[in-house]
Amino acid sequence: MAFKLNVNGRVSTVEVAADTPLLWVIRDVLGLPGTKYGCGIGQCGACTVHLGGRAVRSCQTPVSAATSAPITTLEGLSPDGTHPVQIAWQEIDVPQCGYCQAGQMMSAAALLAKNPKPSDKDIDTAMNGNLCRCGTYLRIRQAIHKAASISTSASARTVQTASNTVEVK
Repeated sequence: MAFKLNVNGRVSTVEVAADTPLLWVIRDVLGLPGTKYGCGIGQCGACTVHLGGRAVRSCQTPVSAATSAPITTLEGLSPDGTHPVQIAWQEIDVPQCGYCQAGQMMSAAALLAKNPKPSDKDIDTAMNGNLCRCGTYLRIRQAIHKAASISTSASARTVQTASNTVEVK
């Protein structure tokens, strides 16, 4: 069947079976390798993408359920790696092996979109189910706090005036 998907702001039509996991469409059909296969049963979080701004496990989401909302993958967070989560992950040096980190970053970005100043408890709740074999959970939490402060700092530098937006340096 043909399905129209809006992935990272680009609309594509894909010819796949309706029950094909979104993960395989993203990786194999659209050629976006940032979304990782981890467990295949939605338990590890490596395949996390945003569907309509909500973090979902793409290994468990059939492509037929993904046509009604925009999809964002790791590649779609920013074109040049300047999303606050991407910056924080680099500054804190979060990854050890790195395999789970795409899913971790996507879950973190979804959290920060809903809650720009999360507590440790908020982070633990939102990130529960994103597994890291290397145990970088403390660095992940630290990077989420850092990303929140980067987002807040960036917002503070933009001052709205009556007629335009001025970037304050």
